[in-house]
Amino acid sequence: MKRRSFIQLSTWGSLGLMLPIYSCNKNGFKKLDLKSMTEFEKQSFNLLKTWCDAMIRDQVNNPNDSVTDGALYCYACNVVHGRCNDAVYPFMYMADVTGEQKYLDAALKLMDWSVNVDNPDGSWTNMIDPKSWNGITVFGAIALGEALHHHGHLLSKELKEKWDTRLKAAIEFVYKKFDMHFSHINYRFTAIYALYFLGKYFKEEKYILRSKEFVALIPEYLTTPNKLIFGEDKPDNNKSAKGFYPVDLGYNVEETLNALVQYAVLEKDEELLVLLTESMNGHLEFMLPDGAWDNSWGTRQNKWSYWGSRTTDGCQPAFSLMANRNAAFGTAAVLNTELLERCTVNGLLAGGLHFESHGVKPCIHHTFSHAKNLAFVLDNTTHIKNVNKATPIPRSSKDGVKHFAELDVWLASRGPWRSTVSSYDQIWKKKYSVAATGGSLAVLWHEKVGPLFTASMAEYLLVEDYNQQPQPEEDFCLTPRVERFVDEVWYTNIHDLKAKVSVIDTKETIDFTIDAVLTNREKETLKTAGNIKLNYLFDKEKTTIKAVRTASNFNKDTLVLPLVSASGEKVAQLTEYKIAIHKKEGVVVINANVPLIIKKHNKERIFNQVPGMEVVPILAMFPEGVKEVICTIKII
Repeated sequence: MKRRSFIQLSTWGSLGLMLPIYSCNKNGFKKLDLKSMTEFEKQSFNLLKTWCDAMIRDQVNNPNDSVTDGALYCYACNVVHGRCNDAVYPFMYMADVTGEQKYLDAALKLMDWSVNVDNPDGSWTNMIDPKSWNGITVFGAIALGEALHHHGHLLSKELKEKWDTRLKAAIEFVYKKFDMHFSHINYRFTAIYALYFLGKYFKEEKYILRSKEFVALIPEYLTTPNKLIFGEDKPDNNKSAKGFYPVDLGYNVEETLNALVQYAVLEKDEELLVLLTESMNGHLEFMLPDGAWDNSWGTRQNKWSYWGSRTTDGCQPAFSLMANRNAAFGTAAVLNTELLERCTVNGLLAGGLHFESHGVKPCIHHTFSHAKNLAFVLDNTTHIKNVNKATPIPRSSKDGVKHFAELDVWLASRGPWRSTVSSYDQIWKKKYSVAATGGSLAVLWHEKVGPLFTASMAEYLLVEDYNQQPQPEEDFCLTPRVERFVDEVWYTNIHDLKAKVSVIDTKETIDFTIDAVLTNREKETLKTAGNIKLNYLFDKEKTTIKAVRTASNFNKDTLVLPLVSASGEKVAQLTEYKIAIHKKEGVVVINANVPLIIKKHNKERIFNQVPGMEVVPILAMFPEGVKEVICTIKII
């Protein structure tokens, strides 16, 4: 599709590529002093270089096709993601600190290509389609603004003026288009930083004043008592049947909090920094000890990628900038960066732990989004002190249960076990795209072997067609559950938005009791014997899952346990009632009082894009006449 530029910038590439890299200021580049860098800075730089080199590898070089030439091609989605010009910032950073021409060339080609997502109103679009979503302009404006602010000296005077002109058009669009009700809360709160930062850059007071109008909204969008940001839906303040606001942890920690902290630090707004410290403390409760963000229950869980969220930018700016207020924030930044490194496949960030083992290509969107924030951290090392992982995060050190009353989500910790139980009843956009609810065991994690259960959507739906990868094979829900099929209709507790949860902690054992009704996707319940009682019991030695049904004459009721396991891990059926899964770090042993069956499937493992995990699908069927199924999980 042919696109026209708002400003005719077709000479960007021809001007820039003829210039030596330091044409404006021969000694103006930022030479890295590797010896003086902290471990976190080295880690961030090495990962950023890996990502940038892979993006350059996948940059289109086809001068005969102006619609794609210079874009970053996504071989997973077989498309060009319109936001890929955000990568101008990490490319400019790498050009500045390495002195390598290839990074500047990549930045210039990318900005030359970006005319294909220009709109006449100054916005950029999400795809090469003038009718696609243009709210993402706020993120592109920040990326280009940071590139020019920190690294504009690499450009000729004429080229910098052209980029400044394009940037001014973009932030003017944000100023005119974004009002107090624009889209979801992540857009308005990101606009706080964009308008303030670029108001200072352009010396434009009206942008700064609009920024402060949005700042006044911040206390209105924090839950009680944990100060979690809500508003990730539209309308942004609609309460669920249980009275809960729409909260998404992934968007909050990887996007919204960044902008709020970046603004507060730049403005030196101490009152806001104190409030954001409280909010970040609440959000940090959900980080798992391996650096994962537990978004199993979030409103936008359709984009949960274990480390964060599919099209957001990463938690590093907020949590590293605020490490001086709580050292555990620094730990979070380091742990999450380590996880991003573990999820990097062939140079690109994959959306979960098992893309490589299942042979699924990583979407390039994750990489160009997250590369921006590593560049920001590295450009702001003077403001980031003592970022290390010496101070434990809450889920590494706490014991017991915490109930988030504003969500109906419980976090439990006993010995080596970490678990999440959810009956949060907010549903994002399409009524079938249900995240973890129904009293489900949304996450089970062990300090020796890592994740054992990670909830997926009840059905994998492309809620956002251009921002989710299709399922490679069959759609199989990864959330542990009880299910029954009646006339081929699926009934399960994970569709029950009215499930009730109670918990007792004896200090030896944490015991969750869930009262639920088997419910279908239309939220219709079974009229006959559909009541289910579940118990999740955690002690230092084992996890026990019990399922009790009200009648014993249904012989196809099943307790489904999708046990996280990568291809290549040995699975042994030791007896009819016992299965062992051999992981590098230990052996997972599942015992039951009924026969355990592994569901037949086409490949060695079943894979789900949310949150990018492979599983062994273990089924414990209720035999006729049996009302209770009991399964235990031990790690040896």
